[in-house]
Amino acid sequence: MATHNNLLPTTTSTQAGAGPSRRWRKFQWRGARPLPLLGCLALGLLLRFAVPKPDAVGHKGWSLLSIFIVTIAGLILSPLPVGAWAFTCLTIAVATKTLAFAAAFAAYTNEVTWLIITAFFLSKGFVKTGLGDRIAMFFVSWLGKGTLGLSYGLVLGELAISPGMPSSTARAGGIFLPIIKSLAAGAESKPNDPTARRLGAFLVQSQNQSNNCTSAFFLTAAAQNLLCVKLAESLGVKIADRWVTWLKIACMPALVSLLVTPAILYKIYPPEIKSTPDAPAMARQKLEQMGPIKRDEWIMIATLVLTVSLWIAGEALNMSSVVAAMIGLSVLLLTGVLEWEDCLTETQAWDTLVWFGALVGMATQMTVLGVIPWLSDCVASFLKSLSLSWFGSFSILQITYFFIHYLFASQTAHVGALYSAFLGMQLASKVPSLLAALSLAYNTNLFGAITHYSSGQAAVYYGAGFVDLRHVFILGITMALIQLVIWGLVGAAWWKILGLY
Repeated sequence: MATHNNLLPTTTSTQAGAGPSRRWRKFQWRGARPLPLLGCLALGLLLRFAVPKPDAVGHKGWSLLSIFIVTIAGLILSPLPVGAWAFTCLTIAVATKTLAFAAAFAAYTNEVTWLIITAFFLSKGFVKTGLGDRIAMFFVSWLGKGTLGLSYGLVLGELAISPGMPSSTARAGGIFLPIIKSLAAGAESKPNDPTARRLGAFLVQSQNQSNNCTSAFFLTAAAQNLLCVKLAESLGVKIADRWVTWLKIACMPALVSLLVTPAILYKIYPPEIKSTPDAPAMARQKLEQMGPIKRDEWIMIATLVLTVSLWIAGEALNMSSVVAAMIGLSVLLLTGVLEWEDCLTETQAWDTLVWFGALVGMATQMTVLGVIPWLSDCVASFLKSLSLSWFGSFSILQITYFFIHYLFASQTAHVGALYSAFLGMQLASKVPSLLAALSLAYNTNLFGAITHYSSGQAAVYYGAGFVDLRHVFILGITMALIQLVIWGLVGAAWWKILGLY
């Protein structure tokens, strides 16, 4: 008993001490990630109070630049999801009276902002009706007898639906990756396995690299395109008839890139299986299971044709792009192809609304408050001191803008952080305005596959497990250099013909 009594205090003491420890272990912090949050705030406070303010920038401009840097750092370090972080930083700008409420939220009433949101809703129709799958399977059944033809079938399928589906991530994850997985499974090509190189790895890389060209082909093929156009216009670059102008300038280099990308990958990253006779049969079987084109699909096709036609004829009809998209969405709602609940549950669209409006609002106000002109003049003066022509400055800035994307995990974050500054530098260096604005916008798509984290679609395709990380980086830099050469040569020649410079 004595021994037992001597042990009691020790046991009791241990249990008493363990109680708070267990309770602490059970406590889970569910807010912002502490270290990224502290890093972002420290960076902003350091810039605001420790770095001397230049004379050309006022106090509000310098404060806004600090908040903007905090915002961009958060997009990279992710203390919160993108939309939540952007809203928080915009709140800081308003609460500190750096921006008036009306100025901070002005971008939420902008036409381009709502064009993006409406286009997301339109793209929902492709998935809900199955039209996206049908189009992809049609091209597979047509071109899929050989592996190279199969890859071209998938690429052409994506090109066909991209004007009405502005999320490359949604195209990748919602339509094309499931098809690639089915094709790979039929060829006994498994992810995270040596058999991945039989078929799956090549198809994933072909689609991933071609996705960049598809996104650059049409203004409405990617959300970042519309963001670039809006930021360019905020700097005074006038883009008449946006949709047609974008397509006219992009079509030649984008088409060449689409034609050569699968073929180049077929040579440098070849699949072990060169013939896929079962793929067309599988696609035809899938089409048979889907049956004839249904009512909702016909309405979706008609709506897409109507919307794109209005985008093309918008200037002649004096109709803005957002009104055309609203008409298309209204048709889908009135005919029951989409229900309002479909729009309400399209979380990517509403998330985009929040962060897009916040970034555009701050970027626009930085121009108004003199921050962007000051940065542009500083870099332009440096380039001028090197006795560079406008073409030399243009080349250096475009290449720098491209490869600095290794530091970013999002194309939209890259645009929000650097597009306005790099465009301002080029304008200050006397680069023709339309050439500078659209070249940067096309670049924003072309670097989407240089790493596994460089874009949403890159992350989706890497997550499938068919391509190891070493090949992601090797193929990423190889194809990036090839794309730069294609757009630099074919694009330059085509743009000279069009009179851009």
